[in-house]
Amino acid sequence: MFVLIGFVVLIAMVFGGFVITGGALGPVLHALPHEMLIIGGAALGALIIGNSMKELKALGSGFMKVVKGPKYKKQDYLDTIFLVSKLMKMLRTEGPIALEPHVEDPASSAIFVEYPRLLADHTLINLITDTLRLVVVSSGTLDVHAVEEVMDNAIKTHHHEVQSPQTTLQGLADALPALGIVAAVLGVVKTMGSIDKPPSILGGMIGSALVGTFLGVLLAYGIVGPLATRLQQVIDADAAIYHTVKQIIIASLHGHPQPLVIEAARSGIAHANQPNFGEVFDGLRGR
Repeated sequence: MFVLIGFVVLIAMVFGGFVITGGALGPVLHALPHEMLIIGGAALGALIIGNSMKELKALGSGFMKVVKGPKYKKQDYLDTIFLVSKLMKMLRTEGPIALEPHVEDPASSAIFVEYPRLLADHTLINLITDTLRLVVVSSGTLDVHAVEEVMDNAIKTHHHEVQSPQTTLQGLADALPALGIVAAVLGVVKTMGSIDKPPSILGGMIGSALVGTFLGVLLAYGIVGPLATRLQQVIDADAAIYHTVKQIIIASLHGHPQPLVIEAARSGIAHANQPNFGEVFDGLRGR
């Protein structure tokens, strides 16, 4: 919603300010389709050259993330704390053998099915089950620092993959001013071929050429660049839930008391989604 509002404000302020200061929109609107064809076509071609089909599809999902905002809400963080805490409690009180069926087949687990929204998130569930599967296989004898390193690598790999659309968008934003200059140069070349025309015609042709530079800069710093920035914010916000999982598992394996384990996970959540201490413990006690 805010993306659409921002787009409207941008267009209204730029073109409205131009009109208020005495500018005529006619020449700009006349040149806009042709310049947009050159710049947009060049940008599309550059995207195809520089990316695989997988990355181009990911770019589409990146736009959806910008529109929808962060995936995880406060309840998701609460549910994640509850889910992982229950699993770690089972490991501590009943041992690896009791935990094994839950991590081997989460869809049939009485613990996992309590949280259907989380269960549908394969990346999150795989992080939990793959890590705990290591603990189960090793019968709880793994070095905690080694487990932490494995989790860090898994989170880093996932973050690198989901960040691909943001990198692509930022690269496009960096390239658009230069593509605008390409369109402007072509307009100047066209003008030079009509140098014998009267000044009024030449002025219009030069003005049309400059629209290319204007459009490239506007798209780069007014639209594509901000989209890349917002996408990075969403990616970073969604990554916090994986660190919540990590904090609970690692702190539990270190043998810390439950209040410290919960606080280690809770304190790493952004304030907008951070549950208070009472909400967490009331939930763990079934209230």
